[in-house]
Amino acid sequence: QVQLVQSGGGLVQAGDSLRLSCVASGRTFSDLAMGWFRQAPGKERKFVTAISRSGGYTYYADSVKGRFTISSDNAQNTVHLQMNSLKPEDTAVYYCAAAIPPRISGSRNPTSYDYWGQGTQVTVSS
Repeated sequence: QVQLVQSGGGLVQAGDSLRLSCVASGRTFSDLAMGWFRQAPGKERKFVTAISRSGGYTYYADSVKGRFTISSDNAQNTVHLQMNSLKPEDTAVYYCAAAIPPRISGSRNPTSYDYWGQGTQVTVSS
């Protein structure tokens, strides 16, 4: 069983930055393909970004490309989401997710992930 514990988030103004973190336990971190999704009120959960098991490949939704950066720290079993130049439309609950083998990394489909963090609210005011 994999546990994902998120931290970070909060209320910021447009143009500000935030960093979300997700610590994984219960499985060798290098086995996990990690991703971030977000869900706005009344809307479906959407892909934000993902990183390969090696950390060598990253994937981004067009809406966040150039503003958000995903990174992983295998020594700390942690994946980070650095969010810069935040916009009001980035407001959502953000979830980290983990996929175990044989699932591939980089999937944009939430059903391709096996475990989820508790969610973190990010609110961007205009």
